[in-house]
This record gives sequence, structure tokens and C-alpha cells, in this order.
Amino acid sequence: MADEIQLISDGDGLTVIGSRSAVERFLGSERLPSKDLGPRRFGSALGNAAGIAQAGSDAAAHSRRWVKLTKESAQRIDAYGLRESATTGLSTGVLKGDSGQIKGFVEFAKSSGPLRTNPAQLAGIATIMAQLAMQQAMDEIADYLATIDEKVDDVLRAQKDLALSNMIGVDLVIEEAMTIRETVGRVSEVTWSKVQDTSTTIAQTQSYALCRLDALAEKLEGKTKIGELAKASMEAESKAREWLAVLAHCFRLQDAFAVLELDRVRDTAPDELDSHRLGLRAARRNRTDLIARSTERLMARMHAAAGTANAKVLLHPTTSRDVVRARNEVEVAVVDFHGRLGIERGQESLEARRWKDAAVEVRDKALEKGAENVDAARRLGTETLGRARSATGKLSSGIAERALRRRGGDEEA
Repeated sequence: MADEIQLISDGDGLTVIGSRSAVERFLGSERLPSKDLGPRRFGSALGNAAGIAQAGSDAAAHSRRWVKLTKESAQRIDAYGLRESATTGLSTGVLKGDSGQIKGFVEFAKSSGPLRTNPAQLAGIATIMAQLAMQQAMDEIADYLATIDEKVDDVLRAQKDLALSNMIGVDLVIEEAMTIRETVGRVSEVTWSKVQDTSTTIAQTQSYALCRLDALAEKLEGKTKIGELAKASMEAESKAREWLAVLAHCFRLQDAFAVLELDRVRDTAPDELDSHRLGLRAARRNRTDLIARSTERLMARMHAAAGTANAKVLLHPTTSRDVVRARNEVEVAVVDFHGRLGIERGQESLEARRWKDAAVEVRDKALEKGAENVDAARRLGTETLGRARSATGKLSSGIAERALRRRGGDEEA
């Protein structure tokens, strides 16, 4: 059927396959920006000569688009009733329409389209989707690093630790491999031999950067003196953004390595491709969770420091303001960093909610205390003024009485 489109979702992205007009109508109605999979990429996903030939012969009539799903667009796609496979983790389905209207849902297994239920072909498409999602994330991280890449290089070059200094070399090697892959269309044994050991260096650098963030958090822990808090907070403000950038750099290289790795597995162990893709997905999720926990610990300490500073704002107005400003700057950096890595702050951990609630409570108490102090000062001032006025009145009365007595005495004489 000309207006049949096939949908494949892995939770991060959606592939839409069908006639060009039907695909364009569907994407337009859902307001989904997309990327073209391309005949060569689609053919390699099908994994056989017939598939490649078919992909080339009907390229003009058919379209294969990939969409990066947001939380909102994923919910809209779920409304179509795609069926999830427990084996692949993919949600699949077919929409059919009459007279140019996409309106119905039919079980994917009954499709007459090119994919049907071939597990190998589905694994190939799922791999392409995973690679596109990672490359999209790499582009977003690259934009994030564009303004601070020079600082990242300075941080890496200044380190005596071999793993950190080697990161610059790893960057060059992986960038070269990605360029060759884009030109050749695959990852050869020669190309893979150049990059296969780089993952260890990237992991060591990530671990080191996380330790540096944890060290910044530890310096804030247990501090009660406002001067010590200000010093530790200002150090966190100056250093946290740099270490976040190093982590983002590591994350981008790890995604690039995974893209290369999936190509290599497809060539050398195609039967393991689907399970390998799922393993890489789980490993990536573990990395984001690890990074989220570390950054949340830092922000917890920063919020606690700001709460302590707010409680002492009347005694140390300038220093307290510095602590709160440092907290705000670090939080802006962390929010930006989380957004680039796709870390959902909407699903906050219990620990994150606790420190936010604690910060609000401390702030409110500080404001209440400040108001009480102002009221006390006002009452004290009023009472003092009243006593002064009373004393002045008594003094004036005494002077007047003495003057009257003196005048009366003079008159009698």
C-alpha cells in the first residue's frame, strides 16, 4: 500500500519508513524534525546485497527518516500503540492510511514492507538508530565544548597524570577513525586496531574528573565558619565548570568509540549485534547515572553551604553573598551540563529532592530570623527613643521647676 509507513522506536529515536509522501505527511503532522538514513546506511543495516540493491532502486520513491525523540514526542508516538519486543527492546508498528490520510494501526508482524520480522534486519536498523542517537549527542556536546574547549585543553595539558595528558592524543585518533568511517562506510581492521585500546584512557580520565568533583564537594562538607565556606565555594565555582567540561569531553569520545565498536561488531560478529547494542546502551546509562550522582553530591554541598551563609547574612553580608553567588553559578553550569548529556532532572533522586527541600527550609528560616532581628532592632530603637524622650522630658521639667523656684525666691526678697 502506497500510504503504509513502518515505525521503529528504541526509546531514544524513531525510524519512519515508507513512501516519501506518506512519511512527509506523518512527520509534518507530528511536527518532528528528522534526518535521512540514506540508501547506503539503510542498505548496510539490512546486511545483504539484495537489501542494498532494493534500497538503491527505490530510493526515489521511498523515504527512511530518523527522528530524535524528546519526552513529549515519545509520548505522542506511544499513543499509536507500538508493540515493544522483550528481546530487542524495540517498539514497532505499521500505520496505514487511505486517500492520503495516515489513520490506522496494524500489527507490525503483518506488514508487507521490506523489514517484515527478520531479526537480523531489525538488529541492523536498531544499530543505525543507536549510532545516530549517539552522533546527535556528540554534536550537542561539541556545541557545549565550543566555548570552553580551550580551557579543557589547558586542564589536560597541565596535568602530570599520564592518562589525562594522553586524552589529547586519544581525541585525534578517534576523530581520524570517524572521518575514515564516514568516507569508507565501515570500520576496517586497520582502523579498529588504532582505536581499540583508547577506551581505557577515556575511562581513566573520566574517573579522575569525577574524583576532582568529589574533592570539591568534600571541601565544603562540615564547614561552619563563613570564611572557610566562602573559600571552598569560590574554589568550586572556578574549578567545577572545567571538570564538567572534561567529563563532557570523555562522554563524547565514549559515544564515538561506541559508534565505531558497533560497526566492527556488525562486520565480525553479526549474530551478537543486537545484544551488543543493548549492552552498550546499558553501559551508557550507567555512566550517566554515575555522573549524575557525583554532580548531585556537589550541588548538595553547595546548597547546604548557601543555607549556612543565608543564616549568617546579618553578621557577614558580603561573604554570605559570595557563597550564594558561587552556588548559583555552579548550579547553572550543572544544569547546562546535564542538558547536554541528556540527564533528566525531572526524575530527581530522593537525595536531590532532600537537599533542595533543605535549602528552601534553611532559606525560609534565615529570612524569618532576619525579619525577627530587624523587628527586634526596630523595637529596641523605639524603646530607646522613648526612654530618651522620657529622660529629656523629665530633665526639662526639673530645669523648669528649679527655674520657677529660683524666680519665686527672688521676688520674695
